[in-house]
Amino acid sequence: MSASVRQSNLKGLATGIGSLPHKDAAAALEVVLRNCARAPFWPQLPKRDIREGMTAQFSEQLPCLKVTSTGLAFSPEQKEKELETFYEKVIAADTDYFKISRHYAQGLYAFYEKLRETGTADIEFIKCHTVGPFTMAGAVNDEKGVSLLYDPVFSQAILKGLSMKARWQLAFFRKFGKKMIMFIDEPFLACFGSAYTPVNREDVIRILRELAADIKSPDTLIGVHCCGNTDWSVFTDTDDIDIINFDAFAFLDRLILYAADLKRFLRRGGILCWGIVPTQEFTGKEDAAFLVKRIEAGIAVLEKKGLERELLLENLIISPSCGAGNLDIASAAGIFRLLSMTASAIRAL
Repeated sequence: MSASVRQSNLKGLATGIGSLPHKDAAAALEVVLRNCARAPFWPQLPKRDIREGMTAQFSEQLPCLKVTSTGLAFSPEQKEKELETFYEKVIAADTDYFKISRHYAQGLYAFYEKLRETGTADIEFIKCHTVGPFTMAGAVNDEKGVSLLYDPVFSQAILKGLSMKARWQLAFFRKFGKKMIMFIDEPFLACFGSAYTPVNREDVIRILRELAADIKSPDTLIGVHCCGNTDWSVFTDTDDIDIINFDAFAFLDRLILYAADLKRFLRRGGILCWGIVPTQEFTGKEDAAFLVKRIEAGIAVLEKKGLERELLLENLIISPSCGAGNLDIASAAGIFRLLSMTASAIRAL
């Protein structure tokens, strides 16, 4: 990764995964900017509109994908024509063609306008995000009811379309002159390794490598988010992935099983984003001291397995364990307040 990006003091940097339960973009942004001041992100607002759902939001201009009243659907009537137009735009590197429109992402445009209005003096990173190709393809069935994961033509088109959308986001926010973070959100890969997942380890690494290589740039850190358990070595072994975001509240013990892979990842400049503030499990009774103790316990175990404490701390950023889009507004606000307090406590270690 770029040396200029990695010169940052990452210890205790706080950011979010993506979704918030608000319908009003300004209210959602207030939560983001107050609690993730150094690395704010644009909020997805799935309760505002079905078009802001995790997969629908990134579907514009992808061939044969249409948003209906029930979600994202496959519409193959103009398959050949749509594929031809799609690849003409990909080959031409026409990122504007793949922009996410305001109707699909009010939070994105509100975020841009807020940064333009208030300035970015306190911001170190601007975080963007896209759904991952496995999660997108796994969410849509073809006209025969078969997942697009089984269709090599449309799986590849989804991969290329998402890379163009990521590149458009980076170009859109790069105008502010800040370092960038781009997350690839892959909750589907929590199913990886089961009999119901039609991809093998080599497929996962190959596809993630292609996506990361497509969007890599000197000012950008590329992260991958998976909120369940998975084979974490597919991420440590994927070139150009800089950040692994995991559910440190529920699955820290599973991640520790990959200590040898994590050691290689950190030594090549990798960063761990600990999803330490629970989302679905959030009760409001958790406090920063409790969460920091969980992180310190995890670091102690990893130390015993040969990882260096200082390297872990220097490359330790935090987030909620997952998106908060399906929660209530009060819970989401509590989660982000706790995130901010935990970040402060980590910086004091």
